Amino acid sequence: MKALVYDGPGRRKLADRPKPSVKLPTDAVLRMSRTTLCGTDLHILNGDVPSCRPGTVLGHEGVGVVDTAGSSVSSFKRGDRVLISCISACGHCTACRKGMYSHCATGGWMLGNTIDGTQAEYVRIPHADTSLYLLPPDCDEEAMVMLSDILPTGYECGVRNGRVGVGSTVAIVGAGPVGLAALLTASLHCPAQIIVVDVDDNRLGVAQRFGASAMVNSSDDGAAARIMDLTGGRGVDTAIEAVGIPATFALCQDIVGAGGTIANVGVHGAKVDLHLERLWSHNVTITTGLVDTGSIPLLLRTVESKRIDAHQFVTHRFTLEDIDKAYATFATAATTKALKVMIET
Repeated sequence: MKALVYDGPGRRKLADRPKPSVKLPTDAVLRMSRTTLCGTDLHILNGDVPSCRPGTVLGHEGVGVVDTAGSSVSSFKRGDRVLISCISACGHCTACRKGMYSHCATGGWMLGNTIDGTQAEYVRIPHADTSLYLLPPDCDEEAMVMLSDILPTGYECGVRNGRVGVGSTVAIVGAGPVGLAALLTASLHCPAQIIVVDVDDNRLGVAQRFGASAMVNSSDDGAAARIMDLTGGRGVDTAIEAVGIPATFALCQDIVGAGGTIANVGVHGAKVDLHLERLWSHNVTITTGLVDTGSIPLLLRTVESKRIDAHQFVTHRFTLEDIDKAYATFATAATTKALKVMIET
């Protein structure tokens, strides 16, 4: 089969690989239909994720068709169309019983990290019964791919951890796909104000179309002051960090109000400064975490009912043979205006 292989920092290649097979009775092998690229894939290629070794097939999102199911798989059979969770979970270990599927003793973020992932014609899915979801009949497969990672990540790590509530004020720092996913899912909780911050005017325009109430360009030093003006000097109840660099984490500390929450979503490859000399007395909560994807069933119903239009994330489409072009397009999003690029396998 064809697969996109991580070949060390800064290197990737479309290669011929053996078709995967069932290794454990709880596995399933899928024939991939559609997958996509994630900012985390770019972090891997930058060398920021040492757990991903050269030779690993990249990708942790997508939909496909069950090709082979292990003998212990009871929820799925050959021919079923399924959504892949970016997190594999056994459902039985101590972490899973706490709902912390990302810390599953025999799972977690494996696909495209510690085992071969979804940017291929076939993929092996561990713990299939608890890591796959049946697709609704006649669903929009491209929209469903957004449920593998970005929508649960924006919702769980940003909105839910950030305690977004009715009438609250929210700032989302970073208008990439995950930040925009946080914007869409935050709207389900009816906050009074959603301010989106980015350095790219095009993405701020997208945020406005997605429902942001105010947009702030942070390419200069005045972003914090403008956000404080928008909130009457109080700061925001929730600051969602959706980039993963020191400057954006610092901005979140500058704009969070007393009693507020900084919900970190971004993948940080460098250390950041925590200004406790200013925040120690402000009753501020800081949350971190990897997505657990326990919200997928809820979000799947929400997308199916069209309360969230997930299809609008898809801006570009490629075949697996053209995945190098897809990476080039995704990595230069400021120029190409890419959000999510869809790969048909």
